[in-house]
Amino acid sequence: MADVKLQAVVKTHGSSTILHGIDLDIREGEFMVFVGPSGCGKSTLLRTIAGLEDISGGELRIGGRLVNDVPPAERGVAMVFQSYALYPHMTLYQNMAFGLELARVPKEEIERAVHHAARILHIEHLLQRKPKDLSGGQRQRVAIGRAIVRKPEVFLFDEPLSNLDAALRVRMRYEFAKLHDELKTTMVYVTHDQVEAMTLADRIAVMSAGRIEQVGSPLELYEHPNNLFVAGFIGSPRMNLLPVELLSGQAHEAVLRLADGQQLRALVDASGLAPGASLTLGVRPEHLRLGGHDNTLQTQVAFVESLGGTTYAYCPYPGLEEPLTCQFEGRNGRDRLRMGDALTLHLPPEALYVFDDTGRALRRQAAPELQP
Repeated sequence: MADVKLQAVVKTHGSSTILHGIDLDIREGEFMVFVGPSGCGKSTLLRTIAGLEDISGGELRIGGRLVNDVPPAERGVAMVFQSYALYPHMTLYQNMAFGLELARVPKEEIERAVHHAARILHIEHLLQRKPKDLSGGQRQRVAIGRAIVRKPEVFLFDEPLSNLDAALRVRMRYEFAKLHDELKTTMVYVTHDQVEAMTLADRIAVMSAGRIEQVGSPLELYEHPNNLFVAGFIGSPRMNLLPVELLSGQAHEAVLRLADGQQLRALVDASGLAPGASLTLGVRPEHLRLGGHDNTLQTQVAFVESLGGTTYAYCPYPGLEEPLTCQFEGRNGRDRLRMGDALTLHLPPEALYVFDDTGRALRRQAAPELQP
C-alpha cells in the first residue's frame, strides 16, 4: 500500500478551471471518500490520481514518487468504474485474468491470483459464467476482483454502487468495508451519496466547485462542519437552515431573531459580529424537541412520515422554501402527531449552529452530549 499526496493540483479544460489548487494527503491504508454534488470535480480528481487525466499544475505523489508524467499502468493503482467495464464474450475468470495475461504473468500465478480474489469476493462458483448471467452486485464483484489480482498499492473506485438498487447498495457497502479490512490497502472512493461516505470512510473530503471544503472523519464533519455547505451536505436528513438576525453577540452566546420575531439563544462565539448582522441558524432534525417553554418556535405539521422506529414531521416556517424536518425516535412521534397539528418545538441552545454571511461557522461552545 502507499500514501497519495496532492499539492496545489490544478486541472483546466480550455478556459475553464475544473480543480482549483487541491492540497490533500491520503494516508497509507486509509479509506478516503470524495463526496460532493454532481459536477463538483470529485471524479476528475480521482482520474488525475489514476493518470486518466493530465494535471495542469501542482504535484501528485504516490508512495513518495512523483507521478505527474507516469503512465496509468505504471502508477501502481487499479480503478473500478461505475459501468463495471466487463468483456461480455469472456467468462468471469477470463475477465479477471486478462490484464495479467497482457502483462505476460505466468499461467500458474494468474490462476492463484484469480482464485484468491474470487474467494475474497465469494464468486468462486461463478468463474465460468459470463457477465450476462450475473446480477449487478455480482458484476461489480468481478470488476473489483479484476483490480485485486493486480495487487495495486492504491484502489480507486468511481461511484461503483450507483447502478445498483437501494437494498443491494446497503449490502455492497458492507462488502466494501469488509474488503478494506481484509486487504489493508489504500482506497479512494468517489460518491455523490453522503450516506455511503459516512458509512465507509476513515476520512471524507467534501468537495464543491472544484475545491475541497473540509476533510475529516465522518463524525467530525457531522458535528463540526466548517461552513454552511458542509453543514447542509453532510447528514441525512439534512440540517435545517433558517435565516436569522443577530440581536446581541458575546463570546459564549448569541441572541437571534427568527423571521416571525421569535428570539432564540445559541451557544456560539458571536463576539466579533455587530447587532443586526444577517446570519443562518442550523439545527439537526434529531435535535428538535416537542414542547418546551424557552428557545422554542411555533409551527404546524404539514406531513408525517413513519418508518417504524423513526418518525419524521415536516413543518413549514416563514422564510423557508422547504419545511423544517423533525426526527423523533420510536412510535411516539407517529402516535402523537397529525397533519394540521400546531407544534411547539424546543431548540436546545447547545445543539445550534450559526453561520455568518460568508458561510463560515461560528465557534460553538463545549456542551454535554445531547440525548436523542
